[in-house]
Parts: sequence; structure tokens; C-alpha cells
Amino acid sequence: MAPPPDVAVAPGRWPLLGHTVPMLRDPLKLLSSLRSHGDVVRLDFGPMPVYLVTTPELAWRLLAVDAGKFDKGIVFDKMRPLFGDGLATSNGAFNQRQRRMMLPAFQRSRIALYAETTMTKLAVDLAGSWKPGEVVEFDRRMQDLALTISGRTLFSTELGVEALAEIQRSIPIMLKYVMVRAFSPKFVERLPIPANREFDAAAARLRRVIGDAVLKAREKGGDQGDLLSMLLLAKDDETGEKMTDRQVEDEVITILTTGAETTAVALAWFFHEIGARPDIERRFHAEVDEVLDGGPARFEHLPRLEYTQRIINEVVRRTPPVILMRRAREDVELGGVRIPAGTEVAVSQHTLHRDPRWFPEPERFDPDRWEPERAAEVPKGAFIPFGAGARLCPGHQFAPTEIALVAATIGARWRLEPLPGVKVFPKIKATMQPNRLPMTVIPRTPA
Repeated sequence: MAPPPDVAVAPGRWPLLGHTVPMLRDPLKLLSSLRSHGDVVRLDFGPMPVYLVTTPELAWRLLAVDAGKFDKGIVFDKMRPLFGDGLATSNGAFNQRQRRMMLPAFQRSRIALYAETTMTKLAVDLAGSWKPGEVVEFDRRMQDLALTISGRTLFSTELGVEALAEIQRSIPIMLKYVMVRAFSPKFVERLPIPANREFDAAAARLRRVIGDAVLKAREKGGDQGDLLSMLLLAKDDETGEKMTDRQVEDEVITILTTGAETTAVALAWFFHEIGARPDIERRFHAEVDEVLDGGPARFEHLPRLEYTQRIINEVVRRTPPVILMRRAREDVELGGVRIPAGTEVAVSQHTLHRDPRWFPEPERFDPDRWEPERAAEVPKGAFIPFGAGARLCPGHQFAPTEIALVAATIGARWRLEPLPGVKVFPKIKATMQPNRLPMTVIPRTPA
């Protein structure tokens, strides 16, 4: 397939490998450079061209307005052995059907239930386990907490013991290698290298234990107050059909792998950012003390945790998933460029979220840029941490709820102080994880 003419090619292309090496070595540097080369920029991954859009208008067209003209892209194809036909990888009418069936599990009343029975309780338990002056590997604690919340939300206690243990074991391994799997040429997947062996073994273990949990839940029947039973009970409004066990298994693995990691990373960066900025930390603690009034964080507190929500928005602006891929189902035009059917197209949240046209001084951590008046000036498509349009992540309300409740619960009791001399920087896997985040636990007395 001949590439569209007159499209700028991103800098740093290698012979034969294209931009694969720069993407794996320093994706943020590569993606940050693209906006200066045009509204549509070409990247090459091996012999495959990818056309990345760099403006909010084109991002919105790709993800929302013309979403029906695109399928999920090659990255999702490579993840299909793990996700099966879950929402992250499925396309067309099947994807729409699955989304309709899953949305009730993420409606406000269910999220409120999960908040009360799981999110706040586990956050209280974690905060209560620390000792004054203790140094904790905070990023790992947040990963463990987020995976435990996801596991407990998905599985009732008696079904979830083995599944939760395997989740804690296998998902970090898969996330460690997901970027290598996603952006390497296809022949690399077949090589007997440690990244492939460990990824495939972890995926197989997770598949087995999730499959067993689905079978047990199907036998038990009824609504157990967890996500799994909601998925098993869901019916397609148009046909009355339920999901098969395999479809439920695919969706459970998708939720676990995509949702928990995003939340854990956001919580880690939340406390890293405020720990380095005493003025922001003081405002956060003052709000938490006033709203919680000495009690645990609850779902009904969320509307009053306004400054906390601004911090969350600023965290996910600066540390979003790196790139979203799509594939044109038909010939389309984007930014004056003709994109032939079958061509890979992408949008980078990192590129959009750091654009100074929409976010002045983009490298500055500024929660006040999310004051209602200023936030209203951000164009549609410039801020897309959870995607957009018909394929907006179904957990787009679940994740911010969890982040806010956990952050407020921890913040009511502790300050997390960065360790002097430790350099913290993003390590790109599926998300922008901190390389490491040791922090000292300091007890605080509410004002």
C-alpha cells in the first residue's frame, strides 16, 4: 500500500525498523516532537506506516464523530491473545453489543456500592497498616491496592481468593512487557525470549483462574453484589441473549488489566506531585479535613472534594496512557490527508495533553487550570484520558471515584514525603508508571 503523499515523517526513523526503536527507547520524546511537524504525522513501525493526528479537532473526529469508520488498531490485535474479544479489542456490532450489556455494571448506583463496600474499606485498612516514619514503596502499594480493589469488586469473597492471588502475581508481569509486545515487529512475538515466555505464561495462568471463577459464579447464580455476577446476568436488550462464559472471561481480564493499572499509576503520581509542592498539599489536606470531618471518605463526599478532583485531572493530564490506535475500515480523510482503508491511525494523549495551545506552561503542575472557567476553554478532544465517543472507557467514572476516595482516605491520616535524593521519572509500560517511588509516612493532625 503506497503511503499518502505530502505527509510529514516523524524524525528519528531507523532503516528497516522505522520508529520502533525510538518508540521503545523514549516514547515521550518522540511523541512530544510530533505537533511541530503538522496536524497529521507519519510514524513507521517496521514496514508499517501509522498516521498520528496531533490536534483536538482531528482526535475528536477519529474517536467520536467518525468512530464508525475505524476499528481498533494493530496494538489491540497483538493484545487479543490476552484480552480475547473484550471491549479493548473487539470491533463493530459485537463491541457495541458488549458495551450495552456492560454499562449497567458501571452505573452510578453500582459504583456507589463498590465505593462503600470495597474502595473505602481497603483504603482505610492500608492507611491503618503504616507506622510513623516508615518508608514505603508507594507505587507498589498503590498497585497492590488497585488490583485488590478490582479483584474484590469483580469477585465475591468466596470466589475471589485464588483469582485475587493470581491477579497480584500475573498482571504486573504482563504490564511489564506489554509495550515490547505492542510495538515490536510480529516476528519478535515468536522468539523464545524472556519477555515472550513470561508474558505468555502469566496470561495462561490468569486465563485459567479467571475461567474457573466464571464457572463457579455461573453455578452459584444471582446478584452477589460484584461485577462478575452483573456480567453473567446481563442481557442484550435487542436479542435477550446473555454473554457466554468465554465472553465474560474476556471482559473480566480486560477490566483487570486496563483499569487497575491506570488507577494505581494515577494514585502514585498524585502523592508524588503534592509531596513536592507544599502549597498544593496544604490545600488538599484542608479540603479533606473539612469534607471528611474526621470520618472515612464516602461516595457522598465526592461532589465536595473539588480541589482533589482538580489534582486528579492534572495528574491524568500529565501521565495518561501514551497512545491510542485505530485502523481505517474505509477510505477516510483526516486533516486534508487521504487515509486508505486498512491503514493504521493513532492519537497520542501525551501529545495532546502537553500542547501549550490548550494547556499554557504544560510542564507545570497546576490543578487550578481545572477551575470551571478555565476548564471550559479547553477544546473538545484536547483532554482524553479515558478516550472519547462511543468507545469511551466504561470505567471513566469508576476510576476517578476510586482515586478520589483512596487519596482522601490516605490524606486524612498521613503525609507522604518524597525521599531526598531519589530521582523519580516515568517508566513507559502500558502506562506512565513511576520508575520507583519510595516515600516516608508522616502522621498528621487535621487542622
